[in-house]
Amino acid sequence: MDIGVVLPTAPAGANLVDDVVALAREAADSGLRSAWFAQLFNYDAIALAAVVGREVPDLAVGTSVVPVYGRHPLTVAAAAQTAQAATHGRFTLGLGLGAKAFVEPVYGVSHERPARHLREFLTALGEVLTTGNTDFAGETLTARTPLPASLPGASPTPVLVAAMAPRALRVAAELADGILPYLAGPRALGEHIVPALHQADRRHRVVAAVPVVVTDDVAAARAAAAEQFAFYNTIPSYQRVIGLSGVDEAADLVVIGDEDAVAAELRRYLDAGATELVATQTDLLGERDRLRTWTLLGELAKEVSE
Repeated sequence: MDIGVVLPTAPAGANLVDDVVALAREAADSGLRSAWFAQLFNYDAIALAAVVGREVPDLAVGTSVVPVYGRHPLTVAAAAQTAQAATHGRFTLGLGLGAKAFVEPVYGVSHERPARHLREFLTALGEVLTTGNTDFAGETLTARTPLPASLPGASPTPVLVAAMAPRALRVAAELADGILPYLAGPRALGEHIVPALHQADRRHRVVAAVPVVVTDDVAAARAAAAEQFAFYNTIPSYQRVIGLSGVDEAADLVVIGDEDAVAAELRRYLDAGATELVATQTDLLGERDRLRTWTLLGELAKEVSE
C-alpha cells in the first residue's frame, strides 16, 4: 500500500518546475512513494508529472486531477502516453469532472449531463490507450483517430476518476482502474463509495486524497482549514459526500493533530477500503509543519509496506 503526496505548486522561486522537482526529491527522501499534481491554470499537470517522474525515478507520479471539460480524449491520451513513456510505466492519469463554476464561465461549454460526458470521454480515451485507435461518436463528444495513436514505450496507462456520486461511480467501475475520492471521510468511503465501486466484478484502486497536517497548533490549523475549504461547502457534489462522512463542513475532514492522532485517523481510511493514500494541503500552516507531516507519512508508508 502506497502513501503519496500532492506536491505544493505555488510559485516560490525563479522556476516552478525546478522547485517542484526539488520538492519531489525531498518527498522521495522522506519515504513517500508517489507524487501527484492538481491541474491549475498556470501549468499542465500531465507534463509536470512526466518531468518529475523522469527526474525522480524513486517516485510514481500521477494527476489529481485533470478535469475532462475543456479537453478532448485524443489530446489527453497523447499526453498520458507521453508521460507513461517518459516515466517508464510509473504514471497514473487521474481525471475529474471539475466544478461547474470552473467550467462554464471559463471554457464556455456546458456542464450538463456530466455522467454521460464522463462515460463518453472514458470510452474514447480507453480505446486509444488500449488499442491505439478509436472511432467514437457520442452525444457529448466525437473522437476518431485518422492515424494509429499508440506510442512506443508507453505501457498501459492506469486511469482513475475522482468519482464519489452513484452514477459517476458506476462509470468508473466499468471504464476506469479505480477512483480518487477527495474530502470523503472514512464513513462515506466504507459505507457508500467503496461498496458501490466494488459491485463490479473486478477490484479497483481506491486512492483516497486526504488533507493532512501534523502540527502542535491545532487551533490555527483549524482556522486556516475553515477559510481554505469553505468553497467546497457550496458545491452540491461535495455537500453530499461531506454529509455522508458525518460532518458539517469540508474543513472537518482535514486531518489535523500530532503524529499519533494523525496516524490513527489515516488508518481509519485504510480500514474503510482505501488501497492508497495521497496527502494534500500538507503545507497549510507552512514549511515547518509540512516537513513534520512528510516525515510521518514516510514512516507510515514504510510501516504499511512491511
